[in-house]
Amino acid sequence: MNCNKYLLFLIALALFTSCSNKGPLAIFNKLTPHEAYAQRLKDAKLDGTAMGSKWLKAADISLSNALNIKIPYKETGYFSAEKVPSTAFRFDARRGQKLHVVLEKKPAESFDIYMDILQQQADGKIKWLASADTVGLVLDYEIKSDGKYLFRLQPELLRSGEYTLTITSGPSLEFPVSNTGKPNIGSFWGDGRDNGGRKHEGVDIFAKKLTPAIAAADGLVTNVTENNLGGLVVFMRPANRDYTLYYAHLDKQLVQSGQSVRTGDTLGLVGNTGNARNTPSHLHFGIYTGGGAIDPFPFVNRNVQNAKPVSASLTLLNATARTTAKNTRLFVEPDDQSVSRLTLPVSTVVSVEAATGGWYKATLPDGTVGYIISKNVTSASSLRKLTIKQRAALLDAPDTVNAARKSVIEAGKQVDVKGSFGNYYLVSDDANTGWIKAR
Repeated sequence: MNCNKYLLFLIALALFTSCSNKGPLAIFNKLTPHEAYAQRLKDAKLDGTAMGSKWLKAADISLSNALNIKIPYKETGYFSAEKVPSTAFRFDARRGQKLHVVLEKKPAESFDIYMDILQQQADGKIKWLASADTVGLVLDYEIKSDGKYLFRLQPELLRSGEYTLTITSGPSLEFPVSNTGKPNIGSFWGDGRDNGGRKHEGVDIFAKKLTPAIAAADGLVTNVTENNLGGLVVFMRPANRDYTLYYAHLDKQLVQSGQSVRTGDTLGLVGNTGNARNTPSHLHFGIYTGGGAIDPFPFVNRNVQNAKPVSASLTLLNATARTTAKNTRLFVEPDDQSVSRLTLPVSTVVSVEAATGGWYKATLPDGTVGYIISKNVTSASSLRKLTIKQRAALLDAPDTVNAARKSVIEAGKQVDVKGSFGNYYLVSDDANTGWIKAR
């Protein structure tokens, strides 16, 4: 039994034993799947081992070093058990959007990956929001406030495998006007009204007169009335939400206050009552919270974009590679208009963690992570032969102070140079691959 299999056996045995104990595990129903796994590690005293400690730290480090992405996003990557990996992304989202996360795994079984959605708050603290259990590979979450969000992926210990992650966003409500009227949004939140005297507090959805205005969610009709601006209006409260929907300029109201409705039920017919009597028929659709009106567009925006397919070659996943172009840039996002983190010389060694679109998510030997255009990266095969002039230590990292010595290469021996980083060469001497200092 090799070392990894033996360690896996010990960890599995320890975790199984810990699950039979009472104590902290009795509150598993209050823990996220990720937290529950971390608790099992601690209960089994594995947090004191090098690998267990590294897994726990990796979860926090990945959030601190989260990479910036834009939704929709798709990547295919590889988690190597030897690296004890965790990866996280930071992105902007708006209230009313519904995140849809899909994870595919190879192998599909015996390879658990923990998925968590978190929010980066104004004070810098991170708040957990939602998780997927390890059985489900789909996670949906409705965004409750505009801001920056985080998504983290982390596999269990001593499991390796490939994954494909897809994150998209769409509306959290159904569109409030029937498609039979060929509706389109023609006026948006914040547009000027009354010669600039006020701002539009909703969206105007233009459609044929008498087109059904429909319930955008299950809920309760709270008020059916008439006012000067909106004409014939209907208010409804979606179930389990903290806001009210407002339907205005109706030609007819077809519900009563206190009536329960289901998604798609007709509340009224589109018209131009109130201050819309001189405009084409349309529904003014608004959303009101305890703090006032909010922009309803993200709640009903039907323009759902698909993530770009992965076009970068997957042959380099989990491989040591090197740059092929002079002044290759490492970006903070997979976008050549984003901030460039570093400019890398030709033949710089990188480790390819994942592919997204035509990009690689890559890690430098010092741990710096970013995105590189995939065409600027190739496999770290032999560049040239180098004859060692003086006896040299072969290191496990390009760092004389902190790296461990793997072996010693005697003077006169030839090695294959595969790439470089700083003042070090990555070389292979038949039996071992490691780093030597350039002389």
